[in-house]
Amino acid sequence: MSGHSKWHNIQAKKGKADAARGKIFTKIGREIAIAVREGGPDPNVNGKLRDIIAKAKANNMPNDNIQRSIKKASGEGGGVNYEEFSYEGYAPGGVAVIVDILTDNRNRTSSDIRHIFDKNGGSMATTGSVSYQFDHKGVIVIEREPGMDEDEIMMQAMEAGAEDMKVEDDAFVIYTDPADFSAVREALENAGLSFLSADKQMVPQNTIKIEDPDTVNKIQKLLDMLDDNDDVSEVYHNAELPEDDSEEE
Repeated sequence: MSGHSKWHNIQAKKGKADAARGKIFTKIGREIAIAVREGGPDPNVNGKLRDIIAKAKANNMPNDNIQRSIKKASGEGGGVNYEEFSYEGYAPGGVAVIVDILTDNRNRTSSDIRHIFDKNGGSMATTGSVSYQFDHKGVIVIEREPGMDEDEIMMQAMEAGAEDMKVEDDAFVIYTDPADFSAVREALENAGLSFLSADKQMVPQNTIKIEDPDTVNKIQKLLDMLDDNDDVSEVYHNAELPEDDSEEE
């Protein structure tokens, strides 16, 4: 299966300052709010909420923060009403980009995202003109620690219902059909495995290798500005960038 993980970026996130980590928690808190609104506050009966809690734990979000977000989302009077949708576009070099949004103000967000693309030599695209280049997959990333048996991890993943597993130098990347993601994640979790990341993602079918330093700089700046926007929950792209060719967010 083609495509690459973003586990290096997840690792980088974990080393960021508290302010940056707080921004991640805020974004996950919005995802929790939508999940609670759609399926209620009990993760035992709300599969989407269970998945987001797993994502929160993979990002080292404290349990107190998780529970506080759930209580806030389920409180009387409802809080902020977020909506989720995606934008598609191109970065310099013909790189395809998908931007997942969680916002309480679509007009503000649309203006901000268009400005980021325009300022960095990119362009926004119509719905469907980029997303066909990606596959929607569940992606579970497990840190490859000394003594781990590759065949055993593969067997556990496949028995749980995974589609594929890719072995990297420092991680096992497990791919699932989106419909099977929760079951596979929970089976591996119950087997005692912990995750660097566990989420449904848009995985590129093919990648574009970018080597021109000026183009690399423009792409990276565009991706960084998208990532820093409070209304952006995830960013996916199909670029292979020097020294960081698996970053997708």
